[in-house]
Amino acid sequence: MNPPLTVPGAAQDIAKVTPERFSELPILASKIISQPENFSLRNGNAHLFADSATQNFNIVIFDQDVRVRAIPIAYAWNYGDGALRTLNFPGTAVPDHSFDEATSTSHVYKETGDYGVGLSTRYRGEYSTEGGPWTPIPGVANVPSAPITMSVWRTKKVLVADDCGTKPSGPGCASIFE
Repeated sequence: MNPPLTVPGAAQDIAKVTPERFSELPILASKIISQPENFSLRNGNAHLFADSATQNFNIVIFDQDVRVRAIPIAYAWNYGDGALRTLNFPGTAVPDHSFDEATSTSHVYKETGDYGVGLSTRYRGEYSTEGGPWTPIPGVANVPSAPITMSVWRTKKVLVADDCGTKPSGPGCASIFE
């Protein structure tokens, strides 16, 4: 049998942060980011990621100064097409991303249309009273993000054997403004 875990000074720590108090803090939601912005192609890789960070709060409980940290630990995605996925990392920007390139946070839409993409970020918390040691807060706070609309389009491939100089009426030659 292991001895009980003791935290120095915890017996005098009357300013405990409860899970309810933690979930009431003004934790900012992660921002949903897509590359390219809010657009993808059917059967292409829509690259989505979350912009999030650890957040710090200073509160007072029973006249004691308490520091609280909210640390993002999981990202629950709802892609709007029935697909759900939870990841333990937010993803990152991928410069020059193409629809043919899968990323660790990309999603493939099988049909065209507009889809509401949602995200809920799960934060764990810890607190320190009067500069003492960090103490974990039981439970988590789930913070929903503002959804975005992902427009998914289809592409049409046209093989062209002629050039516009010899066949001005060929595909891609005529101006849409004429």
